[in-house]
Amino acid sequence: MTQPLAKRFPVPPIDKLPEDIRTRLLAVQEKSGFIPNVFLTLAYRPDEFRAFFAYHDTLMDKESGLTKAEREMIVVATSAANQCQYCVIAHGAILRIRAKNPLIADQIAVNYRKADITPRQKAMLDFAMKVALEAYVVSAADFVALSGHGFSDDDIWDITAIAAFFALSNRLANVTGMRPNDEFYLMGRVPK
Repeated sequence: MTQPLAKRFPVPPIDKLPEDIRTRLLAVQEKSGFIPNVFLTLAYRPDEFRAFFAYHDTLMDKESGLTKAEREMIVVATSAANQCQYCVIAHGAILRIRAKNPLIADQIAVNYRKADITPRQKAMLDFAMKVALEAYVVSAADFVALSGHGFSDDDIWDITAIAAFFALSNRLANVTGMRPNDEFYLMGRVPK
């Protein structure tokens, strides 16, 4: 019988982790009430944990021409295309909260083309999906189309980097057997 993936890459005990990682895990737990499984899974490789979250935070938390909700839209749409249950569920929860819309994450995960989003956001997701699934066909016409919706070159870089980064994340989550925490399923669906 094949060993389950979760057993292949064990979660280290929190008290055995390097101080900086343990501090981050406990801060996340304090803020959200639980430790998302992505933190626990990636703690298996501390140096990669640090690099992953440094890039994640740079992409997802900075000020830019994309709102934080739009960044989460990119994650949810591309993660659905990559069949990453963890990222669709976890980032779907964050999207619902950031967009203040309990329906949007499900709409985008199932079919962003029919979601209640703006034409600008649809163009953003069209491009993000191209980056995630067939970046080799990106052309100058894509930049013209995005510019026509008001995206700057920096915005286009951000769309590209988020789609590419989460392609990496999707693959790690799928191979490690990372499961979404139960807490994510209800977040942002009902008022507190």
